[in-house]
Amino acid sequence: MDTKVSIIIPNFNGKKFLKTCLDSIKNQNYLFYDVIIIDNASSDGSVMYIQENYPEFTLIQNKENLGFAAAVNQGIKTSSSEYMFLLNNDVEIEHNSISNLLKCIEKDESIFAVSSKMIQYNDRSKIDDAGDEYTILGWTRKVGDGKSLDLYNAERETFSACAGAALYRKSILDKIGYFDENFFAYMEDVDISYRARIKGYKCVYCPEAVVYHLGSGTSGSKYNEFKIRLAARNNVYMPYKNMPWPQLVLNGIFLIVGYFIKYLFFFKKGQGSTYLNGLKEGFNSLGKVEKTKYENKYFTNYLKIEWLLIKNTIKFIFF
Repeated sequence: MDTKVSIIIPNFNGKKFLKTCLDSIKNQNYLFYDVIIIDNASSDGSVMYIQENYPEFTLIQNKENLGFAAAVNQGIKTSSSEYMFLLNNDVEIEHNSISNLLKCIEKDESIFAVSSKMIQYNDRSKIDDAGDEYTILGWTRKVGDGKSLDLYNAERETFSACAGAALYRKSILDKIGYFDENFFAYMEDVDISYRARIKGYKCVYCPEAVVYHLGSGTSGSKYNEFKIRLAARNNVYMPYKNMPWPQLVLNGIFLIVGYFIKYLFFFKKGQGSTYLNGLKEGFNSLGKVEKTKYENKYFTNYLKIEWLLIKNTIKFIFF
C-alpha cells in the first residue's frame, strides 16, 4: 500500500507512553500512512515492547541518544511519503487528526507545516499548544498554554508549528533543509519554520486536529537542568543562524533584554547558573552553526518576519 503520510516518532525511554500513543494511531480513520519509530538507545525495554506489540511499524535503533532533531531526520530520510507527521511519544491523537491535518495543508501549496490543537493530557479543558510564536526578545511563546479550548477554535496562521504533533510538506523540507541537529532538542521546530518563512512559506494552526499531550515526557519536567540549558543555548543559536547581520544588530538590544529577563526568572527558581551556562555554551559554540544564506530576492520576507516578531512581542507583553 502506497502511503501519503509517514508518522515519525522519536523515542527515548518512553515505554510507558507507547501503548496510548501507538494505539491511537492505529485507530485513525485515515489509512494511507506508515509509522517510523526512531529509538534513541532506550534502556527501559522500549525496543522489545515495540517489536513484540507493533511489528508492522518500522523501527530504527540508535546506539546512542542522538537527540530529537537527528532522530526526526533519520525518519524523514527513510520515508518516501509526501507528508511527514512528527509526533511526540507522550501524546494521544483523536481518530480524525491525520485526515484533518491533510485537509488543512492541501488548501494551499505555500503551507509548509500544520500545527495540531494540542490539549493538556491531564486537564482536557485547557490548551497545551495552539501554535508557536517567536518574538524579538528571542523567546518562543506557546499560544494558548493553560487557557480554555473555546478560545482556539479558528484556523489561523502561526509563526511555527510545534513539532510535537505537526504535519510537514516533504517537498519544502527538501528545499530548505531538514532539522538542525546542532539544536539536539528544543527550538529546532522554530528554526525550521523560520527558514521556511524566509523562503516565503507559512505555517497554519488546525483546530480540528486534536492531540492530547502529556508534556515533558522525555525530559521529565517543565523546568529541569537539561531542558533549561539546551533551551538557553538554542535561544542563542536561533537569531544568529537566521538573521542577517544588519537584523542582528537592529535586534541585539532586545535579545539582550530578553536573555536578562529570562535569567532573572530562572534565578528566582534557583536555576540561574544553569541558564547562564546554557547561554555561554551557545555563544562559545556559534562556530559550528551554519548561518542561513541571505539572498536579496527574499528581502521583503525578512521585513515581514521582522514586523511579525515585533507584533508577537507586543501580544506577549500586553495580551
